[in-house]
Amino acid sequence: MIISLLGYMGSGKSHISKNLSEKINFKLIDLDQKISEQELLPVSEIFEKKGEIYFRRQEKNILEEILSSKDDIILSLGGGTPVYYNNMELINQSSTSFFLRASVKTLTDRVLLQKQSRPLIAKFEDHEIPEFIAKHLFERNPYYAQAHFTIDTDAKQAAHISDEIIKHLRI
Repeated sequence: MIISLLGYMGSGKSHISKNLSEKINFKLIDLDQKISEQELLPVSEIFEKKGEIYFRRQEKNILEEILSSKDDIILSLGGGTPVYYNNMELINQSSTSFFLRASVKTLTDRVLLQKQSRPLIAKFEDHEIPEFIAKHLFERNPYYAQAHFTIDTDAKQAAHISDEIIKHLRI
């Protein structure tokens, strides 16, 4: 079984996927990390040196490879992964998908803590980030909303969110 966690940057995908992986003993794969390992570059440098189109092609290829696995996997997706190509369709066909939804305020608070490692927001002034996130969410929410399940993450601990995911899975 493959469980895919999707949502905007700062929604808690990485933290929750680690917690969930420990609870149910599934292998954890972070898609951005996998791309970074294959390219021998951090995601921010791939964007900078090779461009977003190159990154999205690599992302799709690695996503397809992971989704074809027969292993038990928790897959933490990049925030933009569901938006490109037919990725969301593939994700839903080959895994059980969870949209980790958070408010603009929560997302802003979280991404500001990691601003320099986030290529999409590194160039913005802090006060511009909430508007950027709101605009991006408006564009991406139709894709995120296609997930099998939606879990609100505002003011919740990773362990609690993991338990909600497990209840949906009935495992």
